[in-house]
Parts: sequence; structure tokens; C-alpha cells
Amino acid sequence: MKFQELKVLGLTNGEIKVYSAILNIGISTINNIHEKTGLERRAIYDIINKLIEKGLITYTVEKGKRTYQCAPPNKLKQEINKKKIEIKKFEDLIPGIEDIYKTSKPKINLEVFRGKEGIKAVFEEMLNYKNNFFIGGGYYIMDLLPHYWPQYNKRRIKSGVKWHSLGRYETRQRKIPEKKLLEIRYLPKEFSGSPSVIFIFGNKIVNVLWGEEWFAFMIESKEIAENYKKYFKYLWDKIAKK
Repeated sequence: MKFQELKVLGLTNGEIKVYSAILNIGISTINNIHEKTGLERRAIYDIINKLIEKGLITYTVEKGKRTYQCAPPNKLKQEINKKKIEIKKFEDLIPGIEDIYKTSKPKINLEVFRGKEGIKAVFEEMLNYKNNFFIGGGYYIMDLLPHYWPQYNKRRIKSGVKWHSLGRYETRQRKIPEKKLLEIRYLPKEFSGSPSVIFIFGNKIVNVLWGEEWFAFMIESKEIAENYKKYFKYLWDKIAKK
């Protein structure tokens, strides 16, 4: 066993090698450790001193010769508990960090997403909002991300996220396998064009281009999002058809 998980406690690769060697050998000499790890003797001495300082290794002297052994595993438990306390202290700081982030964040924020993983990131973000609005939807995700879509849609429905979609005219005959929490109306032919869609959720507007290069441009602005929701409502009530 090599115990790489000990890195969580701040141990280096060399310290893990030496600790593992002593643990597996039992009472060890420098020669034993050297044979087991292949590390230089000078490096072994330095590492052992550090492990002794950390309380993970102990030694005895008999006839002027040192031998080394691992401290009882309870010492590891103590170190783990220290880490848990440190993590808890850090978790307690998160609300304050979030407050600072919100106050320092610009009123208008811009982000660019590229490729499949970038588009997935947008869809994952939408799960945090109970209502998602789409202008020019063609349900491209079902074709272009066929493995991602079914499990994503299950999570959307389970989270109670409702989709309101103004679909492209040419998608009227398209079969949608799962329509829970999904409202669809269709735009007239005049609105057809390139496979681009506008997503609106919360204070965010995302222009998504499903082409050879997948690309999304997000604007975060309360004022702009409210205007886009007005555009959506007008198109929904006055222009689109079921």
C-alpha cells in the first residue's frame, strides 16, 4: 500500500514513501528504508526528521543505532480531526466571502462559453432558476448532446424548473419525448434563421449559437433581463401560436 491519500494531511511524496515503507517493514533501519524506497540516504534522513516533528514516526536507540517505527494510527486520526476543524473554519467564512463577492461584482457581467462543456455549463446554471425562457428554440440539445440530455431533463423536472419556449416554426412537427414542466409556442416563418437561441433566466441572457463552433455569450444585468422578458411576453402573447 502506498497511501497517496496522506497528501490530504500535507505530506509530500517523499514523506509518504518513507512513512509507507516504515509502516510495511515495521521496525526499520536507514538501510531497510533505502532498499524499500530507493531514495538517497541524505533525503531519507531529512524526511524522517520531518515525520518525527509531525509525530508520525518515532525512534529508539540501541547500542548507538537508531531504528524507526510508525506512531500509533491515533496520531493520524488527530491530524484528520485538525483538518476537519480547519475546513469547518473555512466553511464559516464562505457567507462573508459571498457578501463581498456580491458587493464587488459589476452591475453588468459578461461571460463567454465555448464548446460542448461550455454549453453544458450554461444548462447546469439554468437549473438554479425555476423559470427558463427561450426565444428561437429548436431543441438542438436533444440531437447534439444525446447522452447528456435525458439525464439532464430528469434533473430539471425533479428540481421543478419550468421551461417556456418560443420554438422555431420548422420545429412544429418535432416530437418532444418528455414535456413535463414545458410550455411551447411557435414563432412564424419570418423568425427563422441560423440555429441561434436566446436563453433568459434570472438576471441572465445567453445568446447560444449551435453551429460548427458551439458558442454562448452571457450578459448578466437585471435591467437587460427584464427587457428581454418583456420581449418574450409580447412574442408569446401576440405573435407565437400553439
